[in-house]
Amino acid sequence: MKRSVLKENSTLFDMGLRILDPLYVIGAGVGAYFAYFGSTDMPVRYVAALLGVALIALSAFAATGLYRSQRGISFVDETRTMCIAWLAIAVTSGMFLFLSKTGADFSRAWALIWMAGGLGGHVLLRAAIRLALRAMRRRGLNLRHVVIVGAGEHGRNVARRIRAAPWSGMNVRAFYDDDAKAGTVLDGVPVAGPIAQLAADADERPTDQIWIALPLRDEGRIRAILDALRQTSAIIRFVPDIYGFHLLNHSVTEVAGMPVLNLTDSPHSGAYRTLKAVEDYLLASIMLIVASPLFALIAAVIKLTSPGPVLYRQARVTWNGQRFDMLKFRTMPVDTETGSGPVWSSHGDRRPTPFGAWLRRFSMDELPQVLNVLRGEMSLVGPRPERPAFVEQFRKEIPGYMQKHLVKAGITGWAQVNDLRGDTDLARRIEYDLYYIEHWSVWFDLRILALTAWHVLKSRNAH
Repeated sequence: MKRSVLKENSTLFDMGLRILDPLYVIGAGVGAYFAYFGSTDMPVRYVAALLGVALIALSAFAATGLYRSQRGISFVDETRTMCIAWLAIAVTSGMFLFLSKTGADFSRAWALIWMAGGLGGHVLLRAAIRLALRAMRRRGLNLRHVVIVGAGEHGRNVARRIRAAPWSGMNVRAFYDDDAKAGTVLDGVPVAGPIAQLAADADERPTDQIWIALPLRDEGRIRAILDALRQTSAIIRFVPDIYGFHLLNHSVTEVAGMPVLNLTDSPHSGAYRTLKAVEDYLLASIMLIVASPLFALIAAVIKLTSPGPVLYRQARVTWNGQRFDMLKFRTMPVDTETGSGPVWSSHGDRRPTPFGAWLRRFSMDELPQVLNVLRGEMSLVGPRPERPAFVEQFRKEIPGYMQKHLVKAGITGWAQVNDLRGDTDLARRIEYDLYYIEHWSVWFDLRILALTAWHVLKSRNAH
């Protein structure tokens, strides 16, 4: 009975959102029209556009997963999904106007206000819904009751994680475990009995979800539990004990019809790879145009103060272990490393020319790497690339070193703005690089770019 009531409430909530969202999209369009034209007396073609975009929105919201349960999903992830959905709405609507040659019949300013304002309002609306649900859950309403199979360290860790996220609306009711005595309490959660008792209890006292938190080696027990629970209508989840591994952008996907657990993956795949490329090409083009006079001035001074080419090409390693020629303004006399081979730069390095040392002090020798970005070999933001000889050395010495190559190398990065550059601790630098990969977003990139200018002025490790 309880499970059916929960399903009905969940279905009603889902239906409510599917009705509310298209109405909101229409309302946002009317509001944008009033904001721009000062009237709500809309021509028929605008009314038709409202209805058409509302239908597109309903499809876009469903396709991006906004109508799946957001319980346990952070608001940041939900906001990211809404941004993708509204971008899809704008692109699809724009393509329709282009193909039907009706774009001139509508105000572009109205459309821009509608899309931007609609997204902002939608985020606020979903935030309000989340706040309302949190208030209900603090009063014991709208909860999903969970029992955990396995009271070992992994099972208790799962319980702690659930209890540390009360906003998810999950309540851990009990453990079931063969090695823990029934009636005892572990971390505030009672042990209801052995695992064999779970199926009978699930019939007598229906629960919402059953989470299996057993070691991966217990495949036989897991299969037996699933067979015993075939008669229950509870949602059954398996929580693999993978947190002992070094995870990086772990996720679950489907390949050739098979569920695949990605333990290590690049954040720049699919739509995010396109987004990162747009960011790089757009900002790099602007930087190249703005800095062109400075490029010319530096090139002239290098030519006047030191014989040889203006640019220095050096083999480096970027995304997926690929090699490329990184461009820099030449700061040392030609053939400086002919006898010594690759040498790690350090404080007090006497090899640069006087002007070259000044360029290095303010990282201006790195400016030509904007061309590497436009050639698709680097990104504006990412882990700094190393020379192949050093890569072969460090991959054996630094745990996780090669994982920095899950993304393109960058002109600047999270490690650099935290003054981890030059001959600083390489292990700490890799920690910062992997943190960047794990938490990448466009906003994180923009923050790093903003910090870079300040860092260049105060850094003591640029040489």
